Amino acid sequence: MKLGYHIGYWSSGPPAGALDAIRTAEELGFDSVWTAEGYGSDALTPLAWWGAATSRVTLGTNIVQMSARTPTATAMAALTLDHLSGGRFVLGLGASGPQVVEGWYGQPYPKPLARTREYVDIIRKVVARDAPVTHDGAFYQLPVQGGTGLGKPLKPTVHPLRRHIPIYLAAEGPKNVALSAEICDGWLPLFFSPKSDGFYRAALEEGFARRSGRPAEFEVAASVRVIVHDDVEQAADLIRPSLALYIGGMGAKNMNFHHDVFARMGYADVADKVQDLYLAGRKDEATAAIPTQLVEDTSLIGPPEKIRDELAAWEETVVTTLLVRGDAATLRKVADALS
Repeated sequence: MKLGYHIGYWSSGPPAGALDAIRTAEELGFDSVWTAEGYGSDALTPLAWWGAATSRVTLGTNIVQMSARTPTATAMAALTLDHLSGGRFVLGLGASGPQVVEGWYGQPYPKPLARTREYVDIIRKVVARDAPVTHDGAFYQLPVQGGTGLGKPLKPTVHPLRRHIPIYLAAEGPKNVALSAEICDGWLPLFFSPKSDGFYRAALEEGFARRSGRPAEFEVAASVRVIVHDDVEQAADLIRPSLALYIGGMGAKNMNFHHDVFARMGYADVADKVQDLYLAGRKDEATAAIPTQLVEDTSLIGPPEKIRDELAAWEETVVTTLLVRGDAATLRKVADALS
């Protein structure tokens, strides 16, 4: 199983020591480095800036939010970064959720799967550069309808370094996971658990069946918290606040995809309680309501021997890469514990 380093998106500013951590990840033999965006920092600029200090690792976005850019703008960025990195770029995409899509980007959220299908199709056409790009879809039209009538189909001026840039899709629900297997080169799961492997494996197989079988290369790069610590409870305490935020506060009461992941995992009552407490402003109580077992189901925490023992279960799943976080010192501990 490969290791990747996930920088994530920024909080109030750039993460301290990010460049040192990226260089350390490459030095340790990590396979990839990933950036993200929410509604603050973007994913593409840090990847280009910090990625320039690397020479081997794959550089990926986890994720670029589709509503933030038109498909052709995203394709232009992919073409550009693929050239600058010497063919090391992977485009990770995601639909995000309605609060961000409609509240921040001012775009409609309904029918995200159909929108994703069109988005990916247009990017593929741009990168392949076989012909001037046209698209007549429900969400995107190239040239646009109802304009001046002067729009014309265009090809990118830049010739692609690779005519097929890998596209991974961030997905949590079964239909979206199946879509990643059908039209993309990889899946980016969040809050994956080995106990849910059968559920996700079935969703992926459904998508592969729609494309006449699994492709020769399909990556599953899962974001997994790894905390090397002698005390399991203290390690879990470092993760609980983030889980409380995602389960309780990321999304609305009636539409929170992260909450649904844990409900499917068998923690429906816990997820409901955490959400109720979090939305009521009782964040500390929401955090305390997360059991250690839930943390352990989706993370690797504790002494190195415990982590190595539990890694065996992950190696039996569909996951091909573990994406870990932390500073340079943390990455060294993680690499040692997982070796």
